[in-house]
Amino acid sequence: MAASPSYVPSPTPDLARIQRALISVSDKSGLIELGQALAAHGVEILSTGGSAKSLRDAGLKVVEVSDHTGFPEIMDGRVKTLQPSIHGGILARRTDPGHQKAMSDHKIAGIDLVVSNLYPFEATVAGGADFATCVENIDIGGPALIRASAKNHDFVTIVVDPADYAAVTTELATNKGATTLALRRKLAAKAYARTASYDSAIAAWFAKQAGEAFPERLTISAARVQTLRYGENPHQKAAFYSDGSKRPGIATARMVQGKELSYNNIGDTDAAYECVAEFKEPAVVVVKHANPCGVAIGKDQYSAYLKAYACDPISIYGGIVALNRTLEAATATDLAKRFLEVVIAPDATPEALEILARKKDVRVLLAGTLPDPASAGMTIKSVAGGYLFQSRDNGHLGKSDLKVVTKRAPTAQELDDLLFAFTVAKHVKSNAIVYAKDGATVGVGAGQMNRRDSSRIAAMRAAESGEIAKLPQSPAIGSVVASDAFFPFADGLLAAAEAGATAIIQPGGSMRDKEVIEAADNAGLAMVFTGMRHFRH
Repeated sequence: MAASPSYVPSPTPDLARIQRALISVSDKSGLIELGQALAAHGVEILSTGGSAKSLRDAGLKVVEVSDHTGFPEIMDGRVKTLQPSIHGGILARRTDPGHQKAMSDHKIAGIDLVVSNLYPFEATVAGGADFATCVENIDIGGPALIRASAKNHDFVTIVVDPADYAAVTTELATNKGATTLALRRKLAAKAYARTASYDSAIAAWFAKQAGEAFPERLTISAARVQTLRYGENPHQKAAFYSDGSKRPGIATARMVQGKELSYNNIGDTDAAYECVAEFKEPAVVVVKHANPCGVAIGKDQYSAYLKAYACDPISIYGGIVALNRTLEAATATDLAKRFLEVVIAPDATPEALEILARKKDVRVLLAGTLPDPASAGMTIKSVAGGYLFQSRDNGHLGKSDLKVVTKRAPTAQELDDLLFAFTVAKHVKSNAIVYAKDGATVGVGAGQMNRRDSSRIAAMRAAESGEIAKLPQSPAIGSVVASDAFFPFADGLLAAAEAGATAIIQPGGSMRDKEVIEAADNAGLAMVFTGMRHFRH
């Protein structure tokens, strides 16, 4: 309801004295210390349930909310703070004579500080609780208290995070029991962000219960992990947020050494770790500018690393290296010879960490475990005026899913390499072409406007790496090729054949499939269709 026309607001006071506080928290971290600080300033403490008991057990004087309101908690505690005596005390404008008269007429005492951090709905859902338990953990009174306090932040201090207790107690000590308007406004903004996040989690959970992957209104909640030095470029501002899903990877990893991660580091590291998680065998992925430039599996980590490095020894400079096993000393010794931005693995041996410690600037991240590439999940992308929201590309194929379309079927070794190459192509920007041999990429063509150019670039990379390694011929000779989408024309396939490839894997589905198959037959290639596309824009 709008303010009374007769009310002329007085200037907002900078300092607001705290004489009475209402404390109702689920997370009791730091609660006793806060209560002691309030008591030291003569603040009367109102509280409920477990919060009141904790404070009382610590020897602090507490007034039960039911004693303050003259009305008992009812309905198993569902109704306890939803009272005019509480909300009137919070919402009253202290400088409005009409509000002051209403407080006096109805014997409403002002409440100057509210501390509330809500029922643990998100944790209850994450713990796999049943429907009824989740519903019971939807806080009603808490959000009402928080929103009311934040609205009247001119006079009321609202705290929703135990991490902010210290700021409040410091101001009380500095300002003789009062808080500043600057702090109250900062805490009010944080309070509304918390209730918005809470409601977002509830809305998302209800949508999931109803089987709605794409609800009518999309709500997004994320917590800031860090403010970054800049974005993709120094003139852009950026920050990193966590969605709270706990998916293993960049958002949950422990950084054990190195400089602060940059915006580009975070994106590239995520791309590398998601790719390396695809493989059950020891695997190593090298990423540069969000694209894999070397991927390999091997009988052990070090042999896989050497094969991944050999794919593109030039592009690894300033790159990201991801491993799907505990980082070992042999691999770390070679990594320490390179200029790298990030190394990420589930774990690392003490010897490996000691070796990499010599390269103080390289960021070393330990993620604990690997993300499940087959798990469900959603991705989001901003566009002008909106968002694109989709399920994660968790598509996987086995040998039984492939359809041989050429006269020659692939050999057993070619079949293994084809599936490996197609898995890598899933993580390469479109148009993606991947040459592979013996469980390792030998050439990658990414992000080109046509598939033929991607094929030629991948072949060129293979030839260059062969020259660097002083091989007698390009490693593309005898390799297989994966295409993330169908060949619209035979030219891309023919470019692969010219480079020495012997087998092709692609989704199929082009209006010119017959022409492409005939070209493969004429070149003596084996080709399989997947029926599944892996565009990555």
